[in-house]
Amino acid sequence: MADLVPYHDRDGFIWFDGKLVPWREANLHVLSHGLHYASAVFEGERAYNGHVFKSREHSERLINSGKILGFDVPYTAEQLDRAKAETMKANNLTDCYVRPIAWRGSEQMGVSAQATKIHLAVAAWDWGSYFPMEERLKGLRLTMAKYRRPDPATAPAKTKAAGLYMICTIEKHRAERAGYADALMLDWRGHVAECTGANIFFIKDGVLHTPTPDCFLDGITRRTVIGLARKRGMQVVDRTILPEELDTFSECFLVGTAAEVTPVAEIAEHKYKPGKICETLIHDYTAAVQPRKQAAE
Repeated sequence: MADLVPYHDRDGFIWFDGKLVPWREANLHVLSHGLHYASAVFEGERAYNGHVFKSREHSERLINSGKILGFDVPYTAEQLDRAKAETMKANNLTDCYVRPIAWRGSEQMGVSAQATKIHLAVAAWDWGSYFPMEERLKGLRLTMAKYRRPDPATAPAKTKAAGLYMICTIEKHRAERAGYADALMLDWRGHVAECTGANIFFIKDGVLHTPTPDCFLDGITRRTVIGLARKRGMQVVDRTILPEELDTFSECFLVGTAAEVTPVAEIAEHKYKPGKICETLIHDYTAAVQPRKQAAE
């Protein structure tokens, strides 16, 4: 870890409340409500060749996540899209990860914080594959998580809210300490849900099966991959998947902005062999995220 570059101590610029500021000066107070009470929403996005893939969808989801948490992000989707472009340009980035985040400020401290100012920042940085390439190509090893995705009656499951990722960090760390790349989470009913930061697909007899996202995010990448598969004439079944079915599938892969499309080789004792369908979707997704010259970006 000696070569680790901390995120607070880097060169460049961050878009902060409407203007670009030097990276090291993009700070907030330690008593910000977002830090203490997780009143923050964010997006994870990737830019390819200078264009953020599905930028408008991400911007609209960020704004909607804020509304569900009870606050209005003080910028329109169009303004958010421009802020991302300005941030990438200021940092001379074309292929990168982009992180918009909105949070409640430090005007009030306590559960009630309706008078707090809503802040927005956008950062962008070089970030390659979410998983090491060698590991990714041969398929990831996953373990089973202990924590479960919560009942949507107990948490705002349809938001990309900071607080919902606390159990994901716990499970990701637990998996890594045990020698795995990630963990598969069940939902509160015991149904297969997702991994700590990516949706999951399974293949059986040429048909794709994926858990119904009724208590976790219906990811933008997930929807993209479903569209690509159906364009190929593949059948996609969105349904409840039980843990006892894990042994019945031949292929498995994860999808997400960070993970893109990544094969899985095993989940605990269940083994999978990355095959033709997964390979096809990796190539199709790679082609889809590249800006087309004639597309109206």
